[in-house]
Amino acid sequence: MPTASTGDLFGGDLFAAASSGTQGTPRPGPGAPLAVRMRPAGPDEVAGQGHLLVPGSPLRRLIEPGGPGDASRAAPGSVILWGPPGTGKTTLAYLIATASGRRFVELSAVTAGVKDVRTVVEDARRRLATGGEETVLFIDEVHRFSKSQQDALLPSVENRWVTLVAATTENPSFSVNSPLLSRSLLLTLRPLTDDDVRTLVRRAVSDERGLGSLVTLTDEAEDHLVRLAGGDARKALTVLEAAAGAVLSAAPDRASVAEVDLEAVERAVDVAAVRYDRDGDQHYDVVSAFIKSMRGSDVDASLHYLARMIAAGEDPRFIARRIVIAAAEDVGLADPSALQTAVAAAQAVQLIGMPEGRIVLAEAVVHLATAPKSNAAYLGIDAALADVRAGKGGHVPSHLRDAHYPGAKQLGHGTGYRYAHDSPHAVAPQQYLPDTLVGSRYYAPSDRGFERQVADRLARVREILDSAPAPARGTAPGVG
Repeated sequence: MPTASTGDLFGGDLFAAASSGTQGTPRPGPGAPLAVRMRPAGPDEVAGQGHLLVPGSPLRRLIEPGGPGDASRAAPGSVILWGPPGTGKTTLAYLIATASGRRFVELSAVTAGVKDVRTVVEDARRRLATGGEETVLFIDEVHRFSKSQQDALLPSVENRWVTLVAATTENPSFSVNSPLLSRSLLLTLRPLTDDDVRTLVRRAVSDERGLGSLVTLTDEAEDHLVRLAGGDARKALTVLEAAAGAVLSAAPDRASVAEVDLEAVERAVDVAAVRYDRDGDQHYDVVSAFIKSMRGSDVDASLHYLARMIAAGEDPRFIARRIVIAAAEDVGLADPSALQTAVAAAQAVQLIGMPEGRIVLAEAVVHLATAPKSNAAYLGIDAALADVRAGKGGHVPSHLRDAHYPGAKQLGHGTGYRYAHDSPHAVAPQQYLPDTLVGSRYYAPSDRGFERQVADRLARVREILDSAPAPARGTAPGVG
């Protein structure tokens, strides 16, 4: 069994991303972080992004260029990688450089300025002019660049002085300048699944580039580590490295394999694990209790279950989605602002991340738990869907049909339609439902919160609609 000191595995200088030399970018040494050492050696080791790496795809050709006569080698393009944190944006940029022997230079938009960009570009131009290697310029968080900083990249992209790989967690349509976006290939990375993260964790434990089987990972620890990562591979490997370093340092017999258990993982992240069982029953129990507590207006229980999910490392985006659903399903129009709060919370969590995101989630949970409740809209759409699925559709009344295309009026389309705004109260007494469903009632507002006002107005509106004269009901002759 191989042995190594923790200093060999977890200490030393970090691998410098910016490098030079005719041999391209070297592999990181043993002193580099585990997440860096475990960067894939080829596209087949990339997890979760198979849709971008199918044979012949632009990204695959960029990573695996052909020979001098191959058109894919002649003009390396520039790409913008859009996806959540930890999904492999830096990994793909690194692969583009290493697999093709190009030089890899990394800049962060948080710390770099226009001067830094121009320095890298000028260096890349000189290397090309003297027959040197091509440069892959990776810019992380490119959305943080100002317009002038992004504009500084345009000449290098247009003239192919560098192969630009820009990464962003925000929608490039809003965060990247149109000229830069139009000159680059936009690739959307998918969130990693739990299985993707599990595969990467197991590879890091066994692979010689990683921990080289110096430790084993218990099933309970692995499950918690995967759950804690929330689809972020970098986070999973960082916690794994810390936990492995701790158990190796404490191991009395360095010749034996140390075990990383749940307690070691907990210590590594300095949180107490909520002990969901291996089959996930307690996971779903906590989520169910969370939703039912908000529905039942118990704000304290709602915050308790929110705290348990946060402490267990649940993906905050998953929690936010459940809150949005609850706002529409359980609060509804009793408090229309609840859905606005929930959607805003989901967007804010995506923007700021954790741990600050817990405050946003708590605000949304308190709003929903203390709001008046109505499931009338939820019941209404389900009742309408039940009729449609039962074949109770019927023909659209002729006066509501589109009358703008040639020949429509000869078929009676639009004839007799009354423009609502020309009627008192902007409610025109005419038939809207198909003949087979006239009189059907799907929405029954409650007497709680804002919906009480809706109920009063709806009763008057329905009275006006039901007073429509007989000729306005039914389908016009000649309409199939």
